[in-house]
Amino acid sequence: MSENATSTGTNGARVDGTKLRGILGRKLQMTQVFTEDGRMQPVTLIEAGPCTVLQVRSVEADGYQALQLGFGGRRSAKVRKPQMGHFKKAGLESLLPEFVKELEIAPDAAFATGQVVDCTMFAAGTPIHVIGTSKGKGFAGVIKRFHHHRKPETHGCKSVREPGSNGMATTPGRVLRGKTRPGHMGTDQVTLKNLKVISVHPERNLLVVSGAVPGPAGGFVIVNKVAFGK
Repeated sequence: MSENATSTGTNGARVDGTKLRGILGRKLQMTQVFTEDGRMQPVTLIEAGPCTVLQVRSVEADGYQALQLGFGGRRSAKVRKPQMGHFKKAGLESLLPEFVKELEIAPDAAFATGQVVDCTMFAAGTPIHVIGTSKGKGFAGVIKRFHHHRKPETHGCKSVREPGSNGMATTPGRVLRGKTRPGHMGTDQVTLKNLKVISVHPERNLLVVSGAVPGPAGGFVIVNKVAFGK
């Protein structure tokens, strides 16, 4: 299915969505929809955009080509002065971005600072990759974190949930890197690939995406096109 090519910027210019890898957004919640043949489809609602173009990276000035986008809104009191100056160059004064990331653009793309990109760059049926940060689960043991098995609880075993031996003796005399040990679990970058846009609702800046998306409700995500640049 063909994608919508353009969305309107703050300066009235047309932003070509086909020249941009993806968009920034926020995971709202999971729900369900029903397909035409009556099957239940679990979906995630994503608030995708509008995103303001904060800076255009070029090969001549920066050595690579990308678009710096800003999403969300926060009060100016929460922003450091260097960030404030950067945002003002894009025409933002009161409601400033919470989530800032750089996304790939096509070599022949023409964007300008201050333009706005919205969810109309996607269409129903578009295959996408969604990048998010997984839920934080705090400190976890090896059974929860790496699915180790419990030890027997008979014949005097006193280390039922402990990880067991940590390494060798004198040689090499250290713990080898990569051992599965207790530690912090979660808050990792996770990419779910080959999801599908079920429907687009521009009036609410809403994407309805098949399946689950990484992170908690309210967490920031990046929605990328699968077939970009091919």
